[in-house]
Amino acid sequence: MIIREFAEIKASPDLVWRTLTDPELTIHYMFGCRAISNWQIGDPLLWKGASDGVTYVKGKVRAYDPPSVLAFTVFDPNAGYDDKEENYLQTTYILKSTTEGTRLEIIQGDFSKVANGEKRYNDSVSAWKSVIDQLKRTAENLVS
Repeated sequence: MIIREFAEIKASPDLVWRTLTDPELTIHYMFGCRAISNWQIGDPLLWKGASDGVTYVKGKVRAYDPPSVLAFTVFDPNAGYDDKEENYLQTTYILKSTTEGTRLEIIQGDFSKVANGEKRYNDSVSAWKSVIDQLKRTAENLVS
């Protein structure tokens, strides 16, 4: 089970990239969390609540090629799953320039290989809908 979503965003790849990596922008679409990382491959990425400082998701940067590809692992340390590599999922953002702006592809999974994968898949599918709408709005607001 893999999630694959697409968004057409009326903003340049550079602005979409900034939206994906700037912690002051991630709070607008990622449930109030700042993405905290130095963005070096292999280094930590923490999604921390802007209002409470709690780490809601953690992982590691797997690919960083601005403004084209960003990949990282994700794990919810508060969900009660064993904190081991097999329970981490990979999320990949692929950005492509279009005549209208940027086509963002989001790939996440494989949920069939992690603990409670079906539930995590279903929760993630619904969450991505909201995230994508807000991410698109955030990036497009940078244009004006």
